Amino acid sequence: MLQQDVKHVRVFVVKTLLLWMLCSGENCNQKKILVISFKIPVCPFPSDLIYNFTGKKICFHFGKDEKTADCCQKDFNCKMELENYNSIRLNKKILSDQDIVVMKEPDQTYNCTPSMFKKPGFMLNVDNCLNIGVKNIRLTQDGLENCSGDDANSCTGLTQDDYNLTFNSNWNINCVSCKTNGIKPNVSLIFNITGTFNPENATKLMKNLSSLLGDHTMAAITIGDVKGVITKLPPKNFTSINVGFTGNDDISMVQDNEMGTGFSYLVQIPAEASSMAVKRNGSVAGVLRFPGIHQDDPNSFFFNNQMMGIDMGAEISNLSQTINIQFTNVNKSGKVVSCRSWNGTGEKPIWITDGCHTVENGDSISCQCSHLTFFALLMSPPTTNISSSDFKSLNYITSIGCGLSMFFLAVALFMQFLIRKGKASQATNILMNLFVAMFILNFSFLVNESLANLEIFSVCVTTAAVMHYTMLATFSWFFIQALHIYMNLWKFPAKIKHYLMKIYIAGWATPAIVVITLLALNKYGFLVIYTNDGSSAKMCWINDFVIHQGVNIGYYAVVFIFTLIIFIVTVQQIVVFKPTAAKSKDNSSVKTNTFSILSLFLLLGITWAFAFFSHGPLLLASYYIFTILNSFQGFFLFIYYYFSSRIVGEDKSLMLSYSSKDTINTVVTTST
Repeated sequence: MLQQDVKHVRVFVVKTLLLWMLCSGENCNQKKILVISFKIPVCPFPSDLIYNFTGKKICFHFGKDEKTADCCQKDFNCKMELENYNSIRLNKKILSDQDIVVMKEPDQTYNCTPSMFKKPGFMLNVDNCLNIGVKNIRLTQDGLENCSGDDANSCTGLTQDDYNLTFNSNWNINCVSCKTNGIKPNVSLIFNITGTFNPENATKLMKNLSSLLGDHTMAAITIGDVKGVITKLPPKNFTSINVGFTGNDDISMVQDNEMGTGFSYLVQIPAEASSMAVKRNGSVAGVLRFPGIHQDDPNSFFFNNQMMGIDMGAEISNLSQTINIQFTNVNKSGKVVSCRSWNGTGEKPIWITDGCHTVENGDSISCQCSHLTFFALLMSPPTTNISSSDFKSLNYITSIGCGLSMFFLAVALFMQFLIRKGKASQATNILMNLFVAMFILNFSFLVNESLANLEIFSVCVTTAAVMHYTMLATFSWFFIQALHIYMNLWKFPAKIKHYLMKIYIAGWATPAIVVITLLALNKYGFLVIYTNDGSSAKMCWINDFVIHQGVNIGYYAVVFIFTLIIFIVTVQQIVVFKPTAAKSKDNSSVKTNTFSILSLFLLLGITWAFAFFSHGPLLLASYYIFTILNSFQGFFLFIYYYFSSRIVGEDKSLMLSYSSKDTINTVVTTST
């Protein structure tokens, strides 16, 4: 009996000495070891807890889709995600009391373990197996402490306490820490209210923020499903207020130089707003997120069915520095996104785009607004059903046509002002003004999309204003062309003092009044054109559809009605009146009349009616007709100018008389 006891003592001493010798350096760290693998091994590993010779606890766990190991239920934290055989998402707390070993080749690693290790409680020295060269990777809290490189795409669905680890083909680690910078309010005010807020209750809540905050300087607030933050405004030394919301409803106050990417929503209120609020007796600033907000239109919805309420205890509007509300990870799925605001009045919210500008950058959408109120991101179906192929074809035709038109318009202007230099007739002077307007219009259209893609708001507004001005000026000169024909029928120009000067003022000043008004109302900005496959193109234009329809269609409608009347009267005269030079040849007369009518049709801009007044099944066909005719309009008008100026140069007597028949004769003769 004594001899057996001595034997046990010797075994105990040997084990103690081995343990003492092995417990040095890293081995003395008694953290547990969680062994994981992307690949499910062929041979089974133990599911219960085992130990190595140094007393470390070891647990084998493979993948989120496999049955959880028994040791994960008691001693280990195995709550992580293995994705795509090259990515691990885990919480930082997992590494606080355990290390993780990633087995690259679990079957080969298995061979270095004894076959009897399934025995419960067996003291297994697996450290040699788990740290042999490139076969395994050990993840420790200290090793990932310097993990950085915020990546919004990699942080989708993660919080500031998470790591996203990816491995390339060479098993190099890319670590992303989805931290959200800033500080969390140290006071949390929770009000237990059941149900969701309706618009009326939301308005009342935003008007009573100061009473909710009480004596606190800053507090996170939870009222049922509503979450947000309220902070007191300083009496001076104003700074911007930045509030970040994570996907897990964590709220942080963020400094300007600490903008993290782990936020689902980021609200930035400029210092100008705080200064304005204090001057108007505002004392607190509140940013609250309201869930359960729905749109009446079944085809449209608000992003995440939420709205953001921002209030500072005073009316804040017309800010020079905008309030920015950034939405991340927005899956548009072919929808059109637009920033909307509601002023908090009325039983039923009316969501408008006024005062807010929508900026898209991939899956990140930013609402830049000049006032405080309720905001939401509306997702609606595209307003157009044009196919992607038709859109590309029309764009291709337009690019070629506008380029050709610009070239021939430039040649005509060069010929008139630098080569001929003679005193031009009134008709030629009016035509040259039309050429100038059309040249700038074509140029601004060609560069519009490229300038819009620069995402510089001031540049886009300028581009939109220039293109709109030259388009209206082109319409004006169409009108003046028709007016000049009418005036010459009755010999009016000879009776009007400073006739051309008055014509110039009418042609250039009238559209300027319209454009200046729209600039003052901030109606120019970015516009996105969508096709039926969800693709889009960005341009600078009027961002209010109602204003676009009212101004442009209304303006052109007046021009179209007048020019069409003059066109019909003139065509009637051309058909009835046979030019003297063409009486002997009927074929020549038909050819002359046809070319004269076509020239007059383009000269008066009647082709624009295909774009403005086309609807129904002929809509697409009218788009093609409009695009082809208007894109090459400069080319056709150059031909008209070339022949008319050549004939006038050969026989100036044709332009001297202005009786009704002589006028029609001039139109017909100069078009041949």
